[in-house]
Amino acid sequence: MDHLLQIILLLGVAVATLVAFQRLNVPSSLGYLLVGLILGPHTVGPTVYVPEFKALAEFGVGFLLFSIGLSYSLPQLHAMRHQILGLGTAQVVLTTVVVAVVLWLAGLSPAVAFVIGAVFAQSSSTIIGRQLAEQGEDATPHGRLGLAISVFQDVTAVPFLILIPVLGTAAGIDRLAGELFWALAKAVLAFALVLYAARWALRPFFHLVARKRSAELFTLTVLLVVLLAAWTTRSLGLSLAFGAFLAGMMLGETEFRHQVESSIRPFRDVLLGLFFVGVGMLIDPASLPRIWHWALLGALLLLLSKILVVAAIVRRSGLDASDAWRTGLLLAVGGEFGFALLAVALDSSAIDPEIGQTVLNAVLFSLIGGVLLIRYNRAIAARLCSPSAGSPPDNDALTNQPAPQVLIGGYGRVGHTVAVLLESCGVDFFAFDTDSKRIAQGRANGHPVLYGDIADPELLAAARAELATLAIITVDDHEASLRAIAALRRYCPHVPVIARARDLEASSILIDAGAVQAYPEAIEASLRLGATALRMLDVPTAEVDLMLQDIRDWNYHPVVENGAKESVQ
Repeated sequence: MDHLLQIILLLGVAVATLVAFQRLNVPSSLGYLLVGLILGPHTVGPTVYVPEFKALAEFGVGFLLFSIGLSYSLPQLHAMRHQILGLGTAQVVLTTVVVAVVLWLAGLSPAVAFVIGAVFAQSSSTIIGRQLAEQGEDATPHGRLGLAISVFQDVTAVPFLILIPVLGTAAGIDRLAGELFWALAKAVLAFALVLYAARWALRPFFHLVARKRSAELFTLTVLLVVLLAAWTTRSLGLSLAFGAFLAGMMLGETEFRHQVESSIRPFRDVLLGLFFVGVGMLIDPASLPRIWHWALLGALLLLLSKILVVAAIVRRSGLDASDAWRTGLLLAVGGEFGFALLAVALDSSAIDPEIGQTVLNAVLFSLIGGVLLIRYNRAIAARLCSPSAGSPPDNDALTNQPAPQVLIGGYGRVGHTVAVLLESCGVDFFAFDTDSKRIAQGRANGHPVLYGDIADPELLAAARAELATLAIITVDDHEASLRAIAALRRYCPHVPVIARARDLEASSILIDAGAVQAYPEAIEASLRLGATALRMLDVPTAEVDLMLQDIRDWNYHPVVENGAKESVQ
């Protein structure tokens, strides 16, 4: 069968499988695994083999981590450095040690037990990211922390990639120290090249590309940046995905972030699907009758060890019990880099092929179980901790008070002003913010300002948002406003939402997302200036107010259209 026919067969089976899985509301990643199993070399029927398949699949993981990097700029990572570096390192080390000790006590050699522990310590940022986005939990505290730690795990895989091949050799210890030192040096060099050297050149370069107003040129530029960063880290002996992640962080600090993400999404989704197809092709069903019980025990060990380890270290870091358990449930799933470590171990004969097949199936079983744990993390966490512990930061304050008439998302300048107006008219409200200084100031002003993100469904449930009359989004962040509106539409679709917008374009997007009204600050400021000028020119106040109301009733179209006509003339 020629390559074209194989590709057609692969696409046909993938489309049919994904349609069925979507109707059953099953994650698409599991559908791709099934496609790989069907078309793999270990099952009857046609087999798909394209030499470039593996490289394309690897690019998919790289593009995924690039898109994740777009959401984690350097300032954000610096603010979360203690959580990401401390918790991420602790999770990988402790999980590896716990699993290795258990398997060593079960009779495996220390080297084999260590390799399996390293494989089990990895979590799938792919599945975690996709599931959180589908469930609307990507902006929650446990969602952001879990995803950040899973991304950091990809960095921790680098020392393992060096350690596993030299493990157990006569000169292993001496060689290991040298190899690890050079790996660290390479990582620092890659960080400098990709983030510090290139970041100063990319912004003006993208400005130049953007001025051409060519979507095709912009997409090609994004692909060039991603692949160049990936090539840089790979040339230094590091992972391709690590370079892509660094490039994403770099571009995440620019004003082009959203357009960049939109441009690479088609490539990312297709190539990522190919990665899971490739993993599915590794499954040998003929070996399952011999090893299925060991694979299930391995999957159980993987899931339980990571849930307990992550929950313990996150709880110790200061987060509440609910967020700790939910973060542990997110990270329980096995990871893509676990497959990479397993492949290195098999190539270097660090573990036996039979054991490798058992470990492979254990990770695959954990993917299925992990998806269910992520999907039902809220319900499971509620059963694992006390009702009060399962509440978001200020849930105790919420529980003991009547449901508010109005919910305010954000207590900055605008949120404070809205709160003062509501208070003056005797309207009950709750304001939510994640800035401790604003919360302290709000409480000093006598306002019920509580810690929390209004986009968090847990917070909405605790605040009994379904009983509110109105929700007001006042944050000066377009993406945060979109997340908040989406969460409110899902949890309490009958509650009207009004929002703050930067301009008319942002206003239209927010209204399309579900807001009944979104007021553009730039145009409102222009109207106030114009109204003041007319009053100073002795135009009757009633006439001016009527004019302004007409403009607002027509969604600002009179001034926008007139402005457009004048610019054309």
